[in-house]
Amino acid sequence: MRLSVSGVRVLVSCSLGGAGHFNPLRPVIDSLCNSGDDVLVVVPPSLEARVAECGYRVRVGEEPPAEQVADIRDAIATAPQAMAAVVSERELFGRLCTAAMLPAMEAAFAEWQPELVLRETCEYAAAVAAARRGIPQAQIAISQGETEASALGTAAPVLEAYESGVVGQIRSSPYLTRFPASLDPTCYPDTRRFRELPRHDVAKLPEFWGSEAFPLAYLTFGSVTGYMPIAADVYPVALEAMKDLPLRVLLTVGNRTDIAGLGPIPENVHVEPWVSQDDIFREASLVICHGGSGTTFGALAAGLPLVIVPLFADQFSNARRVAAAGAGLLVEPAPGEDGRRPGLVPGDAARVAEAVTTVLADPAYTQAAARIAREMASMPPVEQVLEALRAELASGTSHEHSA
Repeated sequence: MRLSVSGVRVLVSCSLGGAGHFNPLRPVIDSLCNSGDDVLVVVPPSLEARVAECGYRVRVGEEPPAEQVADIRDAIATAPQAMAAVVSERELFGRLCTAAMLPAMEAAFAEWQPELVLRETCEYAAAVAAARRGIPQAQIAISQGETEASALGTAAPVLEAYESGVVGQIRSSPYLTRFPASLDPTCYPDTRRFRELPRHDVAKLPEFWGSEAFPLAYLTFGSVTGYMPIAADVYPVALEAMKDLPLRVLLTVGNRTDIAGLGPIPENVHVEPWVSQDDIFREASLVICHGGSGTTFGALAAGLPLVIVPLFADQFSNARRVAAAGAGLLVEPAPGEDGRRPGLVPGDAARVAEAVTTVLADPAYTQAAARIAREMASMPPVEQVLEALRAELASGTSHEHSA
């Protein structure tokens, strides 16, 4: 019989990166709060409002200067993939974000004295502070295990400068992921997969188009693309691809993008800054996206096929996994002659439209997505995974899992 312990002081940490970094933490935080644990969420200033809206207790650290982050995001979006990984994982998250967050994190540990640390995989200040004090920690995946392990290896040299041995402690700590084994082979010795409980407050979408004669497609490039210069090319090409398709298309662009500046909006497309993905997934027939992990695996959990147009970071590996599983198609922008990635170019509109038409016409893509959805639904609930962590904390033991 598994020991149940409540009232554990849990520090949860997140780095900058928008919804893709914070949203994977939400079901974990909600479960902790529902179980009576005492939770403190430590985030950079860019996430303070989002965390406060959720009703969580929040402590705010620091983040690198905005202009420095903007320069790095520009480089991530256009540089060859190997160089982009170094810039993103080592320089941004490993060096700059850790240095910015560590003073506030050290103060939070000293004053609040957490018994357990749960951190998203790109937030390293909490890992350093926990390692210095011998406090148990676990990491929560925001991407595939292979991507996460590679990112940690890239960041390792700068992390070891903060605390010798911290990388080994991260690698051996429990690794919690909502991604299915068929698309995400385990890379960590203590991998624990979980499923999120379905939301009960899913709302029907407004009748944006005044008619439901055509299937609904969800089009998004995430919450970060709007911060990058490539957005000026990406959105017009995507809209051009949608204009003659027999679809109702809901495009979300994030709060950073000026909708009025997108240019002509086709009659079958409605644009919003943000709409809850769960609300959209309930009604959509297809998702067209950049391959961000939150959107990609959220769509698969709902049994929706995808057309993925990867732009940067883990989006390329996500897209290839989905295509290999038969649950969607990959439309990969070609790099320029210098190896840099220009985002979408006008000629890509026809390729995107053709991929959308193919996925809608062939039920095999939806059947493959439904198969993955069943696999994800069969994983243990997040409550069960957290209960095991509490039990191990109480007994002073840990167990290796491999899923």
